[in-house]
Amino acid sequence: MSETIHNRIAMLRVERGISRRQLADALGIHYQTVGYLERGEYSPSLYLALRIAEYFEVAVEVIFSTTPFPRLGSDERSA
Repeated sequence: MSETIHNRIAMLRVERGISRRQLADALGIHYQTVGYLERGEYSPSLYLALRIAEYFEVAVEVIFSTTPFPRLGSDERSA
């Protein structure tokens, strides 16, 4: 069983025009940590995951998942 945590941090950050450094500053973490999180090289603590969700004003499940998120524009349009 894989312990990979999938996330949409990069998508939300780019969508809102926020740099890695701006997000890191808002969360009180190093900007490189944001990169590690986005690439799945680091799994956040529950506290950090909740702070990220609060920052983006979405539920934590919108950002983090134990299974990969569907690709945008995938089979959802064919229905």
